[in-house]
Formats: sequence, structure tokens, C-alpha cells
Amino acid sequence: MIAATGKPKSGWEEYKLGELCCNISYGYTESASSEPIGPKFLRITDIVPGRVNWATVPYCKISNSNQAKYKLQEGDIVIARTGATTGHTYTIKPDDLKYDSVFASYLIRYRIDTQKADPFYIGHLLTGVAWKGFVGGVAGGSAQPGANAKQFADFDILLPPLPEQHAIAAVLSSLDDKIDLLHRQNKTLESLASALWRKMFIEEAGVDWKNGNLGDIAEINPLRSLKKGQAATYLDMSNMPTSGAFPLDWVPRCYTSGMKFKNGDTIVARITPCLENGKTAYINFLNENEVAWGSTEYVVLSPKTAYCSEWFYFLARHNDFREFMIQNMTGTSGRQRVSGESIAQYDMLTPPVKITQDFGLFAVPAMEHIKHNSLQIRTLSKTRDALLPKLMSGEVLVKS
Repeated sequence: MIAATGKPKSGWEEYKLGELCCNISYGYTESASSEPIGPKFLRITDIVPGRVNWATVPYCKISNSNQAKYKLQEGDIVIARTGATTGHTYTIKPDDLKYDSVFASYLIRYRIDTQKADPFYIGHLLTGVAWKGFVGGVAGGSAQPGANAKQFADFDILLPPLPEQHAIAAVLSSLDDKIDLLHRQNKTLESLASALWRKMFIEEAGVDWKNGNLGDIAEINPLRSLKKGQAATYLDMSNMPTSGAFPLDWVPRCYTSGMKFKNGDTIVARITPCLENGKTAYINFLNENEVAWGSTEYVVLSPKTAYCSEWFYFLARHNDFREFMIQNMTGTSGRQRVSGESIAQYDMLTPPVKITQDFGLFAVPAMEHIKHNSLQIRTLSKTRDALLPKLMSGEVLVKS
């Protein structure tokens, strides 16, 4: 049970983060490898989404003595120390121990003394507003922000007694567990649909299918109507997923200029490095006939006639299509982009409408289930984020 108190409970004490640690270490320096030549090699890019997809974490070569030194254990907290992601954190969970792993040099590990604090309580605390404000202060506003282990260790923590820490961590972790389960379900559903797409449209492509290009079956950047200043749903590039179909978030914003889209459209980032990073989304969260908008650096794919709209999302995730987009980028280094006209010329065997509709018999309900799960994730995440500062300040207490 959770109860509001309005003021901290007695027995809460102030500490610095460093005072609660039995070990603080910088990570291991080595080149990452896609080959299994050693343990998994956890990097900043692996922790930034807030969840670790261990299947995509690379490996590294390491001696036995260094592996013991840098080995990650349950409850270890790793913090990014450089770049735009300075201050991002990840706490090693029991499920993460399925993999032998070490951490890379741009991460700092804070190992909590469990006689003083619950590492999962501290891990949750280091995702809150107070931590983000602290990091903003120490990292600075330079083009390449950063912080060192001593600076992070100086973070002030208001710490309740251990039993209260355990109770708070359990509440927040239960929400995280539900969120993780929904993410795993989404990943499984999309993997199944992707495998079916490859089987039906790559491996078993019909010899009688016509040669054509994407522009024959899809509208590229179709006309959509929004007036300047009109309030509409806005999808920012930062909220485009690099994996998975569902956007991370969206906000209402008055239309100025940008690409317009509606349910059934697939949107793909067309500019470096967002294209290479895989920023792609399938739009199915809007109201009926609602038009939303986003960056001018999106390409919008919309089916012609009766083609299954979900089909185009899985095309957009296909490696061959992505390589085509990347190879057709033009412009100065760092600002290269691919045009809608180039994408329309993507050469392909054009599948019959009926076969894409057969694919839709699985893909349509799968994407609907992914949407349902993703909306639950949004609700659970907002609940967790609203509870976190109240629990961490003692304003709200957990009662057995």
C-alpha cells in the first residue's frame, strides 16, 4: 500500500553517492567485436534506451584478471560519463546475469554497499529529476559535455532506512518488470512478423512477379492537409524508435512546417545519422482521419490502392532497402540525406496485392497488439515517473 504523508519520515539521512559505494571504477578500454571472442562489452549506446538488448551488445577480448576486475554484478550501476548522454544510468538486474559482461571505458561503475543502501533504490533515484538537474550542472553546456567519477559521487541523496528502501525499490521495480514484459512481447511479435515478411516476399518471391520500383505501389510523401498554426500531434525525431515500430512519445504542437502523416503511414528518417541508426515508425496511434506532423527530415510511405499498409513498415526495416537509402544520400558530410524521389526508384519485385493482404492476416493484429502494449507502457512509465520523486522524498510512503 502507498500512503501520502506530506513530509519525510523520521530516520531519513543525507549522504553523498560516493559514501554509499564500496567500489567506483572506470570501464575497460578495448575494441568491440561482433564475434564472440570474450564477454559481452556494455557501452554507452547499449544503456541509453533505458533497457539493454543483450542480443545487440558486442563482445571484447579480455584477460582473465581484467574480466574479474570489470565483471558486472547484480545491482551494479553504470553511468555514462561523456557526450550528450552524460549521466544516463543503468542498473544490472538479475536477468542481465544470463550474460558474462564487462563495461566499457566511457562508463563508470558504482557498486553500492548493500549494508548501507539498496542498489535498486539508488538506481531508481538516479533516473529522477534531481539527478538530471545535478548532471546538467556538473556536465556543463559545451559541445562535448562530460563528468568524472568524483563529480558524480558528490550527488546528494536523502536516504530512508533500509527496509523502506527495499519497499520503495520493490514498488518501482514491479512497474519496470511489467514494462519490460510488454517490451519483450512487442519484440517477439515484430520478430515473428518480420520473419514471415522475409519468407513471403524475399525467399518465396514469385517468378511471375513484375519488376518495378517502390513508387509503383507506394505514395512517397503524400499530400496531407494542415494549416499553419493549427494544433496537431507532433512527433519529434528524438522520439522515433531505432528498433520497434511504435514511437516513444508525441506532443501537441501548432503546425509550422514538416512532413505530415496519418494512420497506416510508415515514416523513416532520411538524414545521417538518424537513418543509419534505424529511426523508423509505423503510425497507428492517431484518431481516425487525424493528420499529425513531424520533422522535415522524414520520408513518409503510404500504400497505393489496397496494399497492406503494415507491409511497408517491414520493407522499411529490411536491410536491402536501408542500404539503398544510405547509398543514395547526398549532401555535405554530416548533413547527408536521401530524397523522396530517390526512394521512389527503389528497384523491387512487386508483390500482388492479394499476397500482401495475406501477410496482413498476421501483421495487422500483431501491430495492433504492439500498439496496445505500447500504450500500456506509456501509462505505466508515467505512473512510475510520477511516483518516483514522491517516494524518494518521503512525501509518499510504502506500507506493508
